[in-house]
Amino acid sequence: MNARTNRPAMGIATETSHNNKVLYRKLLDSFGMNKVEEAVSRLFHESAIVNASHPINEAQGGHGYHKDVIAPIMAAFKGCTRQNYIVLGGEYLGTEWVTSTGYFHGHFCEPLFGIPASGKLAYLRFGEFHRMEEGKIVESHVFLGFAEMIIALGLWPLDPSRGYEGLVPGPATHDGIVPGPSDLVASRASADLVEGMLKKLTTEDEAWRPDWHDRMVWYGPGGLGSYATVEGFATFQRPFENTFDGWGDGREAGISGVGADCKSGDGNYAFLSGWPMITGVQVKPFLGLEATGKRVFMRDCDWWRCEDGKIIENWCMLDIPHVLLQLGFDVFGELERAAA
Repeated sequence: MNARTNRPAMGIATETSHNNKVLYRKLLDSFGMNKVEEAVSRLFHESAIVNASHPINEAQGGHGYHKDVIAPIMAAFKGCTRQNYIVLGGEYLGTEWVTSTGYFHGHFCEPLFGIPASGKLAYLRFGEFHRMEEGKIVESHVFLGFAEMIIALGLWPLDPSRGYEGLVPGPATHDGIVPGPSDLVASRASADLVEGMLKKLTTEDEAWRPDWHDRMVWYGPGGLGSYATVEGFATFQRPFENTFDGWGDGREAGISGVGADCKSGDGNYAFLSGWPMITGVQVKPFLGLEATGKRVFMRDCDWWRCEDGKIIENWCMLDIPHVLLQLGFDVFGELERAAA
């Protein structure tokens, strides 16, 4: 039996989700007014746990979201702009979350976490998930597309993916910012559709195929690439699963603590994040690295758009440099050596 069969169902957006999105959007608006630090101090609990992509990994305290994550990006990108194209919220197992994804962009004038400045316009993809309690953010997962950025700069030190690498757009319908109150029926339909598809991953017969629209697009992370149509996506998905033995939450191997921290439907959209979400043992080459037999834990997240009972767009982020580090390859160390 597929280990995913008995996992908990997705939640959906609630009235509390709507209220939290109102508060969160004030934080997002603060980027355009250059008042981010002030907004962070209002919305983040002082003891909030803030996780971020490697090489940040853990910010220092609640206000570390600004000091350790946002401030370095704004310093590196002159004229830094935050462009959000999806903003959602929802409940999962009694916890409430808000999320957004899009790009930071600006004139890349100073190095960023060891990535050398290009002196040109640059884009950094982001994805955020924040758990909220009583109007405050108490836990965060911040995904940053460093691999995509390194690839765009022509500095990627490993094999290229077989997919498209480059900027990925927001929803084709331009309705990814869902202020709410959300339609409960639509939210439940999106949640159930996506959860049903997820339970079919890793199946030998690719039973997930009927849940996807013929014109689907999977916007993957840098290093893995993006793919259009079900057939195009299948050329990536099944080989990726087979690269890692026991790919999933690790329960069959007696591992706990791996899986979704949040997953919910909000209107025609759904979202998910896990820190970590997936584990497996590398048994085949990955991005040019020979099989190591090492177990990796993957920080992974997704946003989906549903249309006419099918999934038509899926934005996925995965902390690729962190996965590679577990396999013994330090992307940021390679950049430092190349620059020396």
